[in-house]
Amino acid sequence: MATVVPETDRQLIQYMTRPSAAVCEAVSRYEGDVVILGVGGKMGPTLAELLVRAGGTKAGRRVIGVARFSDPQGRAYLDGIGVTTIQADLLAAGALAGLPDAAHVFLLAGFKFGATGNPSMTWAMNSLLPFQAVERYRDAQISYVSSGNVYAFTPVLGAGASEGDATEPVGEYAQSRLGGERLAAYAAQATGARLCTMRLFYATELRYGIIHDIAWRVHAGEAIDLSMGHVNQIWQGDANAYLARSFPLCTNPVSTFNMTGEHVLAVRVIAERIGAILGREPVFVGQEAESALLGDTAVLVAHLGAPETSIDDVIDWMAHWVQIGGTSHGKPTKYESRTGNF
Repeated sequence: MATVVPETDRQLIQYMTRPSAAVCEAVSRYEGDVVILGVGGKMGPTLAELLVRAGGTKAGRRVIGVARFSDPQGRAYLDGIGVTTIQADLLAAGALAGLPDAAHVFLLAGFKFGATGNPSMTWAMNSLLPFQAVERYRDAQISYVSSGNVYAFTPVLGAGASEGDATEPVGEYAQSRLGGERLAAYAAQATGARLCTMRLFYATELRYGIIHDIAWRVHAGEAIDLSMGHVNQIWQGDANAYLARSFPLCTNPVSTFNMTGEHVLAVRVIAERIGAILGREPVFVGQEAESALLGDTAVLVAHLGAPETSIDDVIDWMAHWVQIGGTSHGKPTKYESRTGNF
């Protein structure tokens, strides 16, 4: 196990937002303010803190976080660490136009959980908003986080889908994500905006993620569905580090990259390893399919290097986190869905 084992939420956040030398170098080259659209989500707060710690607020620059901020404490925390927060409904008329200009933009806003029961919001957030955001920030470099769900399932014995493979999104969430990519690319083509699309396959941390879901089910003796028996995972700190370094990858026409861990992981093996640490026998239902939602991240690794954090370490941390009664966001990933319903 790695020497750093988070014991509290604060230690976890401090570890996830500690910038590497490569991140500090990248942030030092930012040419002005950076805007994070959707800063209130799962990744936004730690990305904002990473940028601040890496020097994003030096030399008169600002890290600007935009969200609805339904949680006032979350906004107060970001204000306290030096983020300039703006409360806005990005779909409201004139909301994007009213935001400050910036040299760099992260588009993190999206809608997944509850998407099955609210298709109009799903398409508005995941397809309409990317088009509008690229139009608004046509003079900026835009790093847009989409989803690996746009791909078809691939054989578990392979490396996963690559950026040039066919897109066959299953379900309206995945379809709306592909729609957002296509409309963002159209807006970039029309305006000359520089854009990179990062197709994320499940960032994980100790309060949320696939490993989190598996660990708590092992602890509670709940059955683990093996229908989606293989997954990719990337530590959220590493995903944010990739994003912080992604602006030189923004091009016109758009560049697209898979962002995930390098390895195909077996759900059964993750559960058995956690069970061995917890002294509990995992309960399984179903059988592993020969295919799964998987992505090949070789192209991004060739540009920015491999993720720094070992998923083996994350599994061990997660088992320890469960043992000490660590916190949870209470938001299951529903990774096991093969129907696209979230």
